[in-house]
Amino acid sequence: MPDSPPGSAAPFTPEEYRAALGQFATGITIVTARAADGRLLGLTANSFNSVSLSPPLVLWSLSRQSSSMPGFLGATHYAINVLAADQRLLAERFSRKGIDRYEGVAWRAGLTGAPVIDGAVAVFECRHRSQHDEGDHVIFVGEVEHCRRRLGAAPLVFHGGRFVTDFAG
Repeated sequence: MPDSPPGSAAPFTPEEYRAALGQFATGITIVTARAADGRLLGLTANSFNSVSLSPPLVLWSLSRQSSSMPGFLGATHYAINVLAADQRLLAERFSRKGIDRYEGVAWRAGLTGAPVIDGAVAVFECRHRSQHDEGDHVIFVGEVEHCRRRLGAAPLVFHGGRFVTDFAG
């Protein structure tokens, strides 16, 4: 790869950018909440990261174009459900539009009232702390009020445009 002079970036297309981002393996989550009107919200997201241990903060982001945006902006709490390798169908279900995403899904109300999905590798129940407008997304920062993990479960990972469930090494 030739060196570029400092301050001059080589041009790239949105497709090239997206393909390059796809080389970063990420875990898969379903972010859930109960809207102010009581409606259940949930969507698949791989934009999840820790921010701080003290206080315990995490972040995730949502496209401004998402039909779920108003509900998440108005929610006081949400849960980030980190999916297990055997929950690929849930990840696909919660990424679809125009369906009842919760139909047939095993879940319960968490301590914060947000839906918690059964079988998740880890769950972070958060109080909505802040949001930040950046580019075409809103970054949500949550303060973790409760968390738990499922020992021995392999995570569901997304890499190169596909789900990865086999971690044999």
